[in-house]
Amino acid sequence: MPIKPRRRGAESQEGSPFAGHPWTETKFNGSIIMDATIKLVLGLSAYGMSQMAEVLDVVSKLKDNDEEVWCATWSDMAKRLMERAQQAESGGKAVSAAQEYFRASTYYRCALFCFAKPEDPRMVEYSNLYKQCFAKYLELSDFQGEVVAIPYEDTALPGYFFRSPVAGDKAPLLVVTPGRDTFAEDAIQIYGGALKRGIHCLVYDGPGQGAALRLQGLKFRSDWHNVVGPVIDFGLTFDCVDPEKVGVAGMSMGGLLSVKAAAHDKRVKVCIANPGNVNWGSGIGKVLSKVKIMPAAMRPPQIANLVADYAWKHGCEATIDGVVDVLREYDYTADVKNITCPTLVIDGAAEMTPEAPKELYDALDCPKTHLFFDEGTCGQLHSQMGAPLTSEEYVFDWVADNF
Repeated sequence: MPIKPRRRGAESQEGSPFAGHPWTETKFNGSIIMDATIKLVLGLSAYGMSQMAEVLDVVSKLKDNDEEVWCATWSDMAKRLMERAQQAESGGKAVSAAQEYFRASTYYRCALFCFAKPEDPRMVEYSNLYKQCFAKYLELSDFQGEVVAIPYEDTALPGYFFRSPVAGDKAPLLVVTPGRDTFAEDAIQIYGGALKRGIHCLVYDGPGQGAALRLQGLKFRSDWHNVVGPVIDFGLTFDCVDPEKVGVAGMSMGGLLSVKAAAHDKRVKVCIANPGNVNWGSGIGKVLSKVKIMPAAMRPPQIANLVADYAWKHGCEATIDGVVDVLREYDYTADVKNITCPTLVIDGAAEMTPEAPKELYDALDCPKTHLFFDEGTCGQLHSQMGAPLTSEEYVFDWVADNF
């Protein structure tokens, strides 16, 4: 059950809900995806993208597996922050406005995280608003980023080019791929860490992700090297980039997709898979296959949401069989032998698919490192949710030795 706020003055026989339990087992929502999103967003407070009090205020109003309440509550918080930002900006208070736009953008994205209703008008409305708020943050703050449109087939992918303020004349470029459920902006533990260390970043929403999905209708594709290739092409048009030092990094499913890119594009000199994965559909497919034999009335309520979400983002049939079939395309076992660049395979004691990173590591024939986050690091959750600074520190120490 989610944590319930305690009334002022009330005492609990059990003490703190965290007492005697690993913090990773504390649930803020009965939905696995919603709970994970809350932990992700709490972690983003390290970069000023969220604030604990605001996040927990939203959490106190949510209902398990209720996408409508989820969307309405996060968007209400975002609207309040955006209105405050507009007032601050009109009054010449740029610093306050930038901070408020930054958090408003995060909360508008949160409203869309667990909201698989592509025909709902809020999908486009909130997508435009989170993009506008983030662009306002870049305009009013000293964060050196610019909105870009990356040529891709007969359209363009939305993204950002972040220029490191401490880079030399020619500096490395890291191409950053977000996860299946996250947005380009959320990968700040990668691009934020890189910029402080003299590395430029090109972050984008690919097909099936972020604004590319919600505003352009682009669906996931398994031949992801044909997505990253044009992104690298675009990144090399910037004069400040060293064409001999291009890397790829991905979070969650983006880790898998980055592996695919590194296997097919020899311009890639380092690869970061967070977490390591070689077959995305293996674990999910096993779970769905077990659920399929259960009577529909007995299936966990979040399964219907999961199937609808996969059907929308991958363009497959909205059935368990449809999802399982499309996930078979994301088995890259045959590809990884082609990777030649140094590769960082990230793992964690509380990863959702604990066997997947080691499976990738064992399959690689290139220079490789297995980075394991145990309980002592507090980074043991999926892609170090809740501990982005810890992730940044370990990952970029490796980058310093390999890029």
